[in-house]
Formats: sequence, C-alpha cells, structure tokens
Amino acid sequence: MPKAKGKGRRQKYSYNLNRKRLYRSARRRAAPRIACSHIRHAWDPTKSVAQNLAEMGLAEDPNKAVPIPKKRLLGMEMESDGREQGKKIVRKPYVVNEMEYEASLPEKKSNTLSRDLIDYVRYMIQNHGENYKEMARDEKNYYQDTPKQIKRKINVYKNFYPEEYKEFIASLKQEKMDVQ
Repeated sequence: MPKAKGKGRRQKYSYNLNRKRLYRSARRRAAPRIACSHIRHAWDPTKSVAQNLAEMGLAEDPNKAVPIPKKRLLGMEMESDGREQGKKIVRKPYVVNEMEYEASLPEKKSNTLSRDLIDYVRYMIQNHGENYKEMARDEKNYYQDTPKQIKRKINVYKNFYPEEYKEFIASLKQEKMDVQ
C-alpha cells in the first residue's frame, strides 16, 4: 500500500516562539487541586497558599509547625522567644473544627466478599465438610484451586462473616440430625 501524503514531511521549528514564557504563565494560572471540601470552600484564590492555610489554622510546612527539639548541650539554654513570634491569627477556625469532626466519625467497613466466592465456599462446605483434598477434586472447582487455597478462602469467609458462618454450620448439623 502507498504511504499517506504529507506524513514524511519534516515539521518546521518556530524559532520566534518563547516556550519558557508560555510554560511559566500556564503554571502560574493553574489553581492548586484541593481534595478536602472544607478547605476548598474556604479557599480565597486572591491569596497565596501560605496565607490561605494560615487563615484556616493549618500548617504549610509540617517541619516548622511541629519542630523537632534539638538536644540541649550542657550549659546552653534554648530560647523560647522564636516560637511565640510565629503565632498567627486564625480567621477561619471552622475549617479545622469540621475536619476534626469528620476525622472523629467511625469508619464504615466497606470490604466485602463477592457473591460468587460466598456461594463457592458454602457449596464446598455443604458437600465436603472439612475435607479440602476432596474439595480440590470437585467439579465446581473451576479455577483448580489447591487444598490450601480452598482452606484459605474458607478462612477468609469465616473472618468476614463469623455470625453467618456459625448459622450455616448449625443449619448443616441440623440437616444431618434430621436425616438420621
């Protein structure tokens, strides 16, 4: 097949274009990306990052906010005047208060097992009990898990849903008693 016309042509370099200035101005215009909604709403784009954070009572540099105490040499005393001079007026304390409240809320457990894995584990326990070698040879073992892998999956199920597992085992024992 023939080549597309114009593709092999060399691109011309524009010597009159100042790329440094273009790059700098684009960087200067870009606003900082703020993940926390409380900070985003209290942010003033006309002020610098340091000024905004100081107004909210947040630290720009954690090393300056909580300084590491230097070891005192014998006979020398440290001056405490430097710490008192650095205090700034907090004009937006509600930002820190909202962030502290949000951090104090208990975290919800969001990790769960897939329905397929739960059904697989229940099927294996129901048909084979604790015999992992037999489970490995079962036709429903599509992924050809080894006995150790199956045991690990069952233990994960036990850890995620301990009450449900106990109820399931109790129902299996009840079924066996009914059959006998």
